[in-house]
Amino acid sequence: MPRRGYVRGTDDGRRVTVSTLHTGDWWYCLKHMRVEQGAGCPNRERMGPYEDEATAARALAIAAERNEEWEDEEDR
Repeated sequence: MPRRGYVRGTDDGRRVTVSTLHTGDWWYCLKHMRVEQGAGCPNRERMGPYEDEATAARALAIAAERNEEWEDEEDR
């Protein structure tokens, strides 16, 4: 179901309200280890939202890449 005005986190930890209408939000469920679209498991149990299914499927790899980048930045 499309949602308007929901709150989401940003890469730097800020929370912003998204005011545009979204119909294609994709998530990666950590409980079931699979991609979900739209309403599904509670947000505390999943990563996202992502723009498309392929990106959501890479959620764990994306998180690992970001963690590595942050660790590299801390080492500098």
